[in-house]
Amino acid sequence: MSARETVLDRQLTAIRPAGTPFGQCAIALPETKLFGTDGIRGRVGDVLGAPLALQAGFWAGRVLDPNGQGGTVVIGRDSRNSSSMLAMALSAGLTAAGLEVWDIGLCPTPCVAYLTSAFADAIGGVMISASHNPPPDNGIKFFGADGTKLSPTAQAQIEAGVRGQLDTRATDRWGVHHDRQELAVNYAQSLTQPIADRGLDLSGMTVVLDLAWGAASQVAPHVFRDLGATTICLHDTPDGDRINVNCGSTHLDLLAEAVRDRKADLGFAFDGDADRVLAVDCRGREIDGDYILYLWGQQLRDADRLPDSTIVSTVMANLGFERAWQAQGGTLLRTSVGDRYVHAAMVETGAALGGEQSGHVICRHYGVSGDGTMTALHIAALVRSRGERLSDLIDGSFQTYPQRLENVRVEDRDRRANWQSCESLQRAIDCAAADMGDRGRVLVRASGTEPLIRVMVEAETDSLVNHWTDNLATIVREQLAG
Repeated sequence: MSARETVLDRQLTAIRPAGTPFGQCAIALPETKLFGTDGIRGRVGDVLGAPLALQAGFWAGRVLDPNGQGGTVVIGRDSRNSSSMLAMALSAGLTAAGLEVWDIGLCPTPCVAYLTSAFADAIGGVMISASHNPPPDNGIKFFGADGTKLSPTAQAQIEAGVRGQLDTRATDRWGVHHDRQELAVNYAQSLTQPIADRGLDLSGMTVVLDLAWGAASQVAPHVFRDLGATTICLHDTPDGDRINVNCGSTHLDLLAEAVRDRKADLGFAFDGDADRVLAVDCRGREIDGDYILYLWGQQLRDADRLPDSTIVSTVMANLGFERAWQAQGGTLLRTSVGDRYVHAAMVETGAALGGEQSGHVICRHYGVSGDGTMTALHIAALVRSRGERLSDLIDGSFQTYPQRLENVRVEDRDRRANWQSCESLQRAIDCAAADMGDRGRVLVRASGTEPLIRVMVEAETDSLVNHWTDNLATIVREQLAG
């Protein structure tokens, strides 16, 4: 018996008593949904572990291949210490469902999306990552054959199977696991080719990259150097103990300091799975997704590649961005928070560009999903082609409204999911909205990726923002987090 078979045998014994049909188990699951806005995510060792991953893999196989015809599923992972364990369990479930598995190993989430869409044999993909979350967390993201995330209906089917609500059909075919790390080169070429085809390169530019000890380290430095940029890298070794810790897209201080100290043209910070990016200019100022969308939108519009001058963003987009884009004759469509909703609105309206303030940007001309490395390359190329500094482009764009986001940790799943039933919080939200009128807005929501209630207030003045953010966050702490 091989080492892999020994591990899988122990996993099966642990989750499935003798005589239990495959695909059914007695995992203790929460009453709330397993799938959030970005797949299944949580602290490893709580609900999320090898038993759940095996069952999720098996039922994902059934959903992706409902007629039992077979096919290939692409699997990738970030650098978290738990990612290999989850990959083995997912592969066991998928091969038990009769599917082939191509294991890309450490790679960005958009690499999985690209390869899934690029190969005719691929009927789906899986990425193991918790994105910007801390090292103890992890997650499972499923993709369809077109490289986009599975629909809520398909996710509900997977969850129903995991919960023992579907019948397991017999099978006499088993899939095979293949290591296919070499395919990441195809993804890297897809990033650089469109820029090279336009006759552009990044020679003469100095760029600092904060790779967050994560998946970007496998791709981003190479593609920037291939296009001629002088590249300085921070946190560039995959490290499961330090992924996202005080670095990357959630902590820009070190990147800003390095850009200033090295007199670089600009810098980019990725999250753990490199599906999002934020930038800093030569002065060390943060350039978020709103500014990225605005500048890229202008470039695409000027090239007649932005249908109806429309950009899709979320309810988090700054009012300053929206009003500046409208002043140029453009339209900003807002969706719920989550790249799934942005992508759905883009497909429905035919929009070519969309994204989130957090730096998750989708450009349908170049990719099927949010891609931090792709976005960074195109923004660097935009700066190069304009012949101006990024800081000057930002100064000539728009002024943001003061905005503050307060995250309140709420561990109780039921309280977090049902926060809207808190009457005192609802009264306070109504009061804030009435007080600010068209001078500002309030957004309270439960995070779909972390155990947090997010309170965001945006207004014309800092005093309004701080007053209502403090007021609402205090109520959340007292009524929901206690």
